[in-house]
Amino acid sequence: MTVKAFENHTPMLHPTAYVDPMAYVSGQTTLGEGSSVWPMAVVRGDINHIRIGNLTNVQDGAVLHVTHGGPYSSPDGRPLLIGDEVTIGHKAVLHACTIGNRCLVGMGAIVLDGAVVEDDVIIGAGSLVPPGKRLASGYLYVGNPVKQTRALTEKEQAYFSYSANYYAKLALRTAQTSA
Repeated sequence: MTVKAFENHTPMLHPTAYVDPMAYVSGQTTLGEGSSVWPMAVVRGDINHIRIGNLTNVQDGAVLHVTHGGPYSSPDGRPLLIGDEVTIGHKAVLHACTIGNRCLVGMGAIVLDGAVVEDDVIIGAGSLVPPGKRLASGYLYVGNPVKQTRALTEKEQAYFSYSANYYAKLALRTAQTSA
């Protein structure tokens, strides 16, 4: 795996976290208990910090980054904060935003600077969450730009924990196979 320090900041990975050998994780990144980063995912905490909670999985090809402080952004820049039991789909892009607990960011979705996704949200595949947009808890959002389409079903809400635990177990199996 490629886990790199950047300017005296070394990623902090919980002992039960899994980073695939073909993933890239750098800088001011914290990866929580049972979380996983899969092949070709990039988690670049170079110019600000990234916090990934417990039982969160970052799927293949996802890109996670932050913004620096300066005259064209907020004075301190923006970190990327991701809660617990979040599934980040293949090729999703999360940039300097906040994702709550128990969320699903669909494949190819893009969430931009300053956006806030509350707990228990599904963002449909290919959707775009514009800068500064807030997505309220308990809903499915789809489109470009995203629009709230309907309340989540009980089955969809149960999927968050199922997916989180499934990927934590898959990461253990994968780590044992490659050892």
